[in-house]
Amino acid sequence: MIACVLDASVAAKWVLPAKDEPLVDEAIALLERYAAGLVTLVVPDLFWPEIANLIWKAARNERISVPFASEQLNWLQELRLRTAPSAPLVNSAMQIAVVERRAVYDSLYVALAVSRGLSFVTADERLVNALGTKFPVRWLGSLQTLE
Repeated sequence: MIACVLDASVAAKWVLPAKDEPLVDEAIALLERYAAGLVTLVVPDLFWPEIANLIWKAARNERISVPFASEQLNWLQELRLRTAPSAPLVNSAMQIAVVERRAVYDSLYVALAVSRGLSFVTADERLVNALGTKFPVRWLGSLQTLE
């Protein structure tokens, strides 16, 4: 079975309307592989406030209703994604952030991937371009690299 660290940018494509949103099909394909037991998805505990904030912003901007936002957050929690504590990763994330000039938030996902020997899947192409040659950061648009 394949395992990878999941970015909130990918999960956001599962829960927010797909209007002109790129990579929705790829995100749904990953979700289907997870649901079929073909992929294990791991997230840092930071994922939960990050995805909740993305959903909240969509509700605040009236892209979705508040009740729908709550439903989507509940649905995500019911997926039971494996969640890793961030505290043991903070020092590594800080080192990555300083050296690579990236946010500690993004670096935390990278540090989790490195610590577990997994790929980090993100929809953030700029992050992949910045870190993909040094770290196991993979773009959602190229999921075949997880095979």
